[in-house]
Amino acid sequence: MPQKKNNLAQFWQELKRRRVVHVITVYASASFVFIELVNNLTEPLNLPDQLATIVVVILAVGFPLAVILAWIYDLTPKGIEKTKAEKEEEGADIARVPNTWRIATYVSFVVIVGLLTLNIVGGPKQLRAGDIQSLVILPFDNFTGDDALNNMVSGMHSSLIIDMGRVGGLQVKSRTSSNAFRDKNMTIPEIASELGADAALETAVTCLGDTICIQLRLVSTDGEEEQLWVAEYREEKSQALNLYNRITKQIAEEVLVELSNDEEELLAKERTVDPNAYDAYLKGLYHLNQLTLEDFQKAWDYFQRAIDLDPDWADPHAGMAVTWMFTGYFGMVPENMSTPKINLYLDQALELDPNSTFAYYAKGVTAVWTEWDWEKGEKAFTRSLELNSNNALCRLHYAHYLFCQRRHDEALTQANLGLELDPLDPLILSLYAVVMLDVGDYPSAVEHFEKALSIVPNYPLARGNILKAYRWAGYYDVWIEKWKQVVCWDEDDKMTVENTLNEKGYVAAVKALLKVNEDNVREGKSCQMRVGTKKMWYIEAGEYDKAFACLEELYEQGKLDIPYMASNMQGYEHFKSYPGFVEILKKFKLPQPRD
Repeated sequence: MPQKKNNLAQFWQELKRRRVVHVITVYASASFVFIELVNNLTEPLNLPDQLATIVVVILAVGFPLAVILAWIYDLTPKGIEKTKAEKEEEGADIARVPNTWRIATYVSFVVIVGLLTLNIVGGPKQLRAGDIQSLVILPFDNFTGDDALNNMVSGMHSSLIIDMGRVGGLQVKSRTSSNAFRDKNMTIPEIASELGADAALETAVTCLGDTICIQLRLVSTDGEEEQLWVAEYREEKSQALNLYNRITKQIAEEVLVELSNDEEELLAKERTVDPNAYDAYLKGLYHLNQLTLEDFQKAWDYFQRAIDLDPDWADPHAGMAVTWMFTGYFGMVPENMSTPKINLYLDQALELDPNSTFAYYAKGVTAVWTEWDWEKGEKAFTRSLELNSNNALCRLHYAHYLFCQRRHDEALTQANLGLELDPLDPLILSLYAVVMLDVGDYPSAVEHFEKALSIVPNYPLARGNILKAYRWAGYYDVWIEKWKQVVCWDEDDKMTVENTLNEKGYVAAVKALLKVNEDNVREGKSCQMRVGTKKMWYIEAGEYDKAFACLEELYEQGKLDIPYMASNMQGYEHFKSYPGFVEILKKFKLPQPRD
């Protein structure tokens, strides 16, 4: 063992004598400096992304060569000479390490320690392309001192989200989810974490008259809050749309998102607007987003006022089209009233601006749910998403179209993208839950319906479907309790169904439920099932012939929900052997059953 230690000591002395230790130290420090320079200059000088990897490989290959050359050769005052063997130097003066080597070695140690310290504990982490992939624009603060301007400030918030949504490389969270955190005592990182955002934009409006004054602060939310960019803008109101373009381009530059040629062209377009028309448009956007009939009526009034003041501006026309689309979609006005209005304003909006994402979204919904023109609808949806990939509502309606066409994988992709964009909007949550019903993920459907109802109690789309989700998920105990609260039957009839469920199981309970309904019809009671409801219950009872008879009755009455006929929720799998069902699918050019 002592001999081994002596050999190691001799080897170490030989490394020092041949200057190998000095070469390793200088080489390591020089490599460290070179790698840091390449990493720091790649983005500013637009160098190839692979350059850093190439440099590391070259330096790694060069390291053993440097060590070998240091062992064989030595740098002396006479130049480079082959290193003499130790026995050849016996009796000669002890070789001294030249001052140049000593200085280089000490400097190298200092450089290495300094760079390590700087990288580990020094300054903020440098932002790289891809670090910021998603952004939440927090609700605008109104610091004008005039609360009457709150609606307009809210409209400005929506406008910037829409404008920034056109940047395909940046996921921008939708307005509804952003507004959910207004007046909540949460830090920016907490809000961003809740929404899954990498950065947040704080905005304060300090003046809103003939001139708009906006203060902006962009912060990273990865770990601790870190300020990335601050700015203050002061513009004439007529230049507001151009201001949004400038802000969008600046933020894309700050977070290192590369704009496509189409995006550059869209954001470079000059847009001016009548200041009073702009005021009316902002108020129209505010009321449009409230999703009530009263607010829709106000939205119509404000959008029309904007059109009267600035008839060449496309967005108010698109706003009118979307408002009519919503009222028809939610059944607030008859479709034969809403559809002509949608088409009128759509044509006007697209003639004025062929790149209106709002207009294409409304066109897609109209084509699918009122015209049953599947090809036209898909083209409109995809064009809307090309213009604004961050339109969550468009993605969810597109997902519904896709599962109605039995393209389930694509539907799931679009639904998940839409939910990521707006995870706190009851409409988005409810539309997503319906997708889950169709693809068979019933527990997820329950979860998202419940979340929608926790945000807006009695939200219609969630309330109307959650009982179905409970049943299909097998949550029969929850279903029966909720069902008893909403059904109009008398207590004895409710008890009959509940007792059957407890004693004989779910299918028997459904058959008991249908029997009670038949008795109610025979006795002339007012509480009776509609044909569509009976169809659903007959399917769950396994009585498919009776269910199909209900479907034929709905078809004769013109009450079939045509887009969903090929979906799993409408009994597709049970009816595909019925010739009459196949004929309906064929007539409306819906996907046919496959062997």
